[in-house]
Amino acid sequence: MSSETLSRPRTESPRVGGPGAKPKLRGQIASQAFLIIASVLWILPILFALYVALRPYSDTSKYGYVSLPHHLTLQNFKDAWTQSDMLHFFWNSVLITVPAVVIVLALAAGVAFVLVRVNVKINVALLIIFTAGNLLPQQVIITPLYRIYLKITLPHFLSDSGLMYNSIFGLIVINVSFQLGFCVFVLSNYMKSIPGEMYEAALVDGASLWTRFWRLTVPLCRPALAALATLLTTWIYNDFFWAITLMSSGDKRPVTSALANLQGQFVSNQNLIAAAAMIAAVPTLVVYLCLQRQFIAGLSLGSSKG
Repeated sequence: MSSETLSRPRTESPRVGGPGAKPKLRGQIASQAFLIIASVLWILPILFALYVALRPYSDTSKYGYVSLPHHLTLQNFKDAWTQSDMLHFFWNSVLITVPAVVIVLALAAGVAFVLVRVNVKINVALLIIFTAGNLLPQQVIITPLYRIYLKITLPHFLSDSGLMYNSIFGLIVINVSFQLGFCVFVLSNYMKSIPGEMYEAALVDGASLWTRFWRLTVPLCRPALAALATLLTTWIYNDFFWAITLMSSGDKRPVTSALANLQGQFVSNQNLIAAAAMIAAVPTLVVYLCLQRQFIAGLSLGSSKG
């Protein structure tokens, strides 16, 4: 080894346990602890509802709901399925949720494309109007909306009563109206991230406006549409407020509001209601599991874009 090599100054390697290591480690520990606590607080009510659903009513009435179980059974789930005619109300929820989700996504995709890719002077104003609609609380408009629903007439193939009130079509319309603004906002932001050169190349090839929308934009927006479909299915399926206020016939209501049929006038079997609630939550879990990959991809849209 030469003297030149010995005299060359050595570059010190960075210390692993530097002054910034401890605060970073503490931050990671705090974030992990927060996530664990939040997860436990989120799952605990679901586990407690499942625990109550597995106990017979005589057990909880004698020992209380917060007590060790003396007997576990699936009888509450069987009784909830048969006594509430849940299959019928599941079908009502399908008749409301599926058309509402399809209509919202179709309208939102078209409106967002026009707002982003068609140069109109009122684009910004229209986007603000669609977004501002989500800021309006539902309870504020329920009285005038109730009176309007009593005055709007429908053909009998859409409503047995001939009115918008007490009809499945009326619930579809109000859900579409309230969910459209959020979807337009999300899809318009995503469409802005699509490179404009693609549309310029399509114009050079002679693609029409409909071709640019249906064959270029919609396939690229598939992750966003899947994420919105998952959210919309959960929100519309779990709706309780509109079904209670805008529908009077119990046999037309969706499954979430039909759970009230299991509640008696003087005595409420909470074990039975908990079992019915657990059954009613299964379809949303199935939808999420089927669209899980697209849903996560939709949530991470734009995370890698500068």
